[in-house]
Amino acid sequence: MFAKTFAKKLESFGIHYGWVIAFLAFLTTVFSSATLSIPQLMILPLTETFNWKISDVTLSIAVMYIVLASIAPFGGALMLRLGLPKVVIISISFTIVGLTTMIFSSETWHLLFNIGLCLGVASGILGLGLNATVATRWFVAKRGLVVGILTGGFAAGQLIFLPFMAWIVSNFNWQMAIVPCLVGSTLCGIFFLLFGRSWPHELDIAPFGETKLYFPPALDKKGAIHISISALVGAVRHPSFWMLAITFFICGLTSTGIVGQHFIPFCADNNVGIIAASSYLAVMGVFNFIGTMSSGWLSDRYDNYNLLFLYYGLRGVSLIFLPYSDFDIFALTLWAMFFGLDYIATVPPTVKLTGRAFGVVGGPVVFGWIFSAHQFGSALAAYGAGLSRDSLLSYLPAFIVAGLFCFFASILILFFKFSKAVWTKPA
Repeated sequence: MFAKTFAKKLESFGIHYGWVIAFLAFLTTVFSSATLSIPQLMILPLTETFNWKISDVTLSIAVMYIVLASIAPFGGALMLRLGLPKVVIISISFTIVGLTTMIFSSETWHLLFNIGLCLGVASGILGLGLNATVATRWFVAKRGLVVGILTGGFAAGQLIFLPFMAWIVSNFNWQMAIVPCLVGSTLCGIFFLLFGRSWPHELDIAPFGETKLYFPPALDKKGAIHISISALVGAVRHPSFWMLAITFFICGLTSTGIVGQHFIPFCADNNVGIIAASSYLAVMGVFNFIGTMSSGWLSDRYDNYNLLFLYYGLRGVSLIFLPYSDFDIFALTLWAMFFGLDYIATVPPTVKLTGRAFGVVGGPVVFGWIFSAHQFGSALAAYGAGLSRDSLLSYLPAFIVAGLFCFFASILILFFKFSKAVWTKPA
């Protein structure tokens, strides 16, 4: 609505409008991350209030990740078909419904609707496809850095809002902790409506780092589902797709699935309170932000295979270390710093390799499928770790298995690097 006027004003100061779109995507990612942190905060209050099992709550979280994973492959295609602003507004609408109804939850099936369905749809439509799409469409130069910054929005959301929401839960009630995300998400939708654009050529400008206008190929009348399925059919013939999908499945299992949803109850098992545990997650968020931006910078300069090999290996070490630590201030702070640097550092090299293999238009769509694998891994760990905790009364086996999966991912990456599965664009 105001984008063209604002773009011309910024141009007079030498500022490219791509940075505005990147800021909007970053802000949306921040509140999306904060919203996805809510279920973790609700595990203990809900089990205490309604006398539920941990797995009763984590089942809805697993459903959320499954819905997310099922929809994520079509998010990039929807952005291609409908445009960024419309897709963001649709996503935020589901977020508002999910968070509002969560406030009135009193039965486990309520969580299946608001956490499982609504938040799953909201996150699935955007996924990491929003960041990949913005970086790929609006930036030629500094693309890896932009991916790192945008992905760092997940850390920023955790850093800013998780301790605050934990404080609200401890001092007021769990319903009040939902309000900040509800308000913030609504504001993001308004900003995208007023200032969002899908492509640089809509404002008569070239992507950042380019001098010529880029006009995307004209779309036929086929819908987003056809676009996404067609992209998958082409991608599955590319060996590198399978390497990225499998390792990103492991990424989800070992990050958002187990740590992102079970760290606070794991700390509670070891006599660490909810506010203290969320503070360690905030420390992790600080180093997550640093690590992700650094990963974006590194992915522009170094072999992305080597980076992924290193990231997964170090993550495996940190996951196995945690259960055997003393859970004191020193051990948990050290772990939060180390794990935070690695938490989602895998995203920039994965996005870059996907874009290199499948192109500016097809890359974000294919990445939706790769991100889907990530969320299926998150679903498995979210429910599996909760079920394991209920059955074995310990999180130890779940964290050990997660660490071993990371080592397998590192081995798989080395195998592909030294095999004939090179990065070539599929026919």
